[in-house]
Amino acid sequence: MKTPEQVRAEFLRRGISISEWSRKNGYSAALVYQILRGGKSCLRGQSHEIAVKLGIKPGIVCDIDEFSAELAAEALKEPAALLG
Repeated sequence: MKTPEQVRAEFLRRGISISEWSRKNGYSAALVYQILRGGKSCLRGQSHEIAVKLGIKPGIVCDIDEFSAELAAEALKEPAALLG
C-alpha cells in the first residue's frame, strides 16, 4: 500500500495532475484531494473506489450487481458443501 504522500509524488513523477486523473476516472477532483489529505474514511462508494485505485487501501472495486451475483453464487455452493 502507498501513503497519500507517495501517491502525490507519483503524480508529480509522471507529470499528471490530480485534477486530470480525477476527470479521466470520472471522479470529483475535490473528493480525490480530500482523500489525499486524509479527510475521508474511504469505507464505501466513490471514496473507497478512489482509495483502492490509487493504492492507498486494499480492497476490491466492483459494482453492486457484480457483488450480488457473487454472493448468490456462493450461497448456491454452501448447501452442497454441507451435504458432504
